[in-house]
Amino acid sequence: MPVLGTPRLLALAEAATVEAVAGHLGDGRTSVGTRVELEHRAASPVGVRVTVEAELEEVDGKRLVFGVSAVDERGVVGNGRIERVVVERERFLARLQ
Repeated sequence: MPVLGTPRLLALAEAATVEAVAGHLGDGRTSVGTRVELEHRAASPVGVRVTVEAELEEVDGKRLVFGVSAVDERGVVGNGRIERVVVERERFLARLQ
């Protein structure tokens, strides 16, 4: 189907959450996704501009909770919540070895 797929909408929403806290986590820190609730409410044809915004709604220790919304020229495309956890980049990557 020539429309914005749900996996791509999720990727845009995740990118918006990362951008929302860029420069605020401190040196050597990043965040990783831990939970997603996403409702894909309307189709957007390929080529239509979709704007995705993320707002940090809650901070609970290292846990960050974002409200996300996506709109195109016709209205709401999707919305939901994404949770991320702040981690030390090097420690996180070292555990993968």
